[in-house]
Amino acid sequence: MSKSMKLVKHLANLGYGSRKQVAWMFREGRVTDADGEVLYADDPLDHDTVRVDGEPLDPPPGMTIALHKPAGYTCSTKDPGRVVYDLFPDRFSQRDPMLSTVGRLDRDTTGLLLLTDDGGLLHRIVSPKYALPKVYEVTLAQDLRGDEAAQFASGTLMLESETTPLLPAPMEVLGPRQARVTLHEGRYHQVRRMFAAVGNHVEALHRSRVGGLGLDDLEEGQWRLLDAADLERLFAKGDA
Repeated sequence: MSKSMKLVKHLANLGYGSRKQVAWMFREGRVTDADGEVLYADDPLDHDTVRVDGEPLDPPPGMTIALHKPAGYTCSTKDPGRVVYDLFPDRFSQRDPMLSTVGRLDRDTTGLLLLTDDGGLLHRIVSPKYALPKVYEVTLAQDLRGDEAAQFASGTLMLESETTPLLPAPMEVLGPRQARVTLHEGRYHQVRRMFAAVGNHVEALHRSRVGGLGLDDLEEGQWRLLDAADLERLFAKGDA
């Protein structure tokens, strides 16, 4: 990151306000260094030492987040209802580059959702080349018949209105109406449509893992920043 980048632009890009609003924060003395000395808009940028209202700055571009998405939230910035961005500080939705969801979980699906402002990382996570496994826990409306695992693993199952069969998707039976399904692709509402194709209906859907990364101890609605070790863990299985 260039040391010559103006502090005002940097803070605006991190979502702390428009450039005009950020400039006003400087005039109010709200932007300081780690020792509490007031900074000025034309001071050199040193991201790690800048404080706003005494708090360290959010991560620079390259920020990646793991969220335990609750039911009732959509992965959108425009939905009139509740959106996943409501679970973060308001400034996160104003970042430039934009903080984007890595794929989507529908409104009723819970579990691990990744967000990042790193376009290259986002592409790598969703790329078929890496085929990161995505693990879902499923609760069904009807008892399993017993042949679903074989159908999902066959590589021949077709979804309605599609012309390409699904990749093999291992399924583990957890109970009469519970199953764990692992996908290596990400088609629209894929798990729900897979069970519809075998005559069942998904009542609850939860994503517990993406690649080598799980929810750990995150409760619904909680999130955490991912570090380099987390990203290594994320791709551990995909690179194997």
